[in-house]
Amino acid sequence: MTTIPFTLDSRDEVWVLPYKGTVGMWCLIMAESAMFLIFVVAYLFYIGKSLSGPTPQEILSLPIFGTICLFSSSLTVHLAVNGLQKRSQWSFIGWLTGTVLLGVMFLIGTGREWYDLIYKHHFTIRTSLFGTTFYSLVGLHATHVLIGLLMLSVVLVLGLFGKVTRDHVDHFHALSMYWHFVDAVWAVVFLVVYVIGR
Repeated sequence: MTTIPFTLDSRDEVWVLPYKGTVGMWCLIMAESAMFLIFVVAYLFYIGKSLSGPTPQEILSLPIFGTICLFSSSLTVHLAVNGLQKRSQWSFIGWLTGTVLLGVMFLIGTGREWYDLIYKHHFTIRTSLFGTTFYSLVGLHATHVLIGLLMLSVVLVLGLFGKVTRDHVDHFHALSMYWHFVDAVWAVVFLVVYVIGR
């Protein structure tokens, strides 16, 4: 059997492997999506099956402000990536600071909601099946937001000290993919818990 060596013609495009951090992030996002899917399906399956109250209609209100903050943070992190690509350090720092602040405001809103649910309505994870699925799903998402905020904050501090440059744009882009994923998951959680579930 004869083998023919493969050669690239000068007219051919050179195929470049994708950045391994981006590939790794896509793998993480797929795995995390499967986990969130399980929690969303469980929530949907158990809607209305709690034998004791309260019901979602009685105690849940739409977290509009927090949702706007989180969705806006997708835009700001995108602009931060663009700033880093264009070697505009202050644009990168400014938009990244905005992203972190918007994420913090979302978590504060979630914390206030939980405080009201626990102390005003006496609604905990052990109250009912609804409580178990609600805190599991919303808490899982809040945990992912917190993890994303910690990573973005580390990058922000490094950026303030001039340690993040145009050479790190691929790394930061991979991190921004995680943040976009967290925002996309919130769109599903918001729809399932606060719209369909009510």
